[in-house]
Amino acid sequence: MPSGKTPKPAAGQTVQVRPGVNMPEFDGLPIGGWKGTVMETSGTGAKMKVILEWDQETAARIPESYQAHCESQGLLFTMACLSASEIQVSI
Repeated sequence: MPSGKTPKPAAGQTVQVRPGVNMPEFDGLPIGGWKGTVMETSGTGAKMKVILEWDQETAARIPESYQAHCESQGLLFTMACLSASEIQVSI
């Protein structure tokens, strides 16, 4: 990989959310530092989206208010869809 190039996320990789990022479905919930595994990606470049599943440590600290919000919306609180620019691949 060329020097200075950020690795692209791929299925199966462990990633960490960059500081300053909030949960898209629950804007008051900061998720910087949360970790998970990439399940799938879609799009390319600046429009790449990443679907990830939170690791056990992260899932254990998800606030109950967010869990209840997800359940009321039919969403899985153990997963998220973020822009690729909001995460970094753990090396």
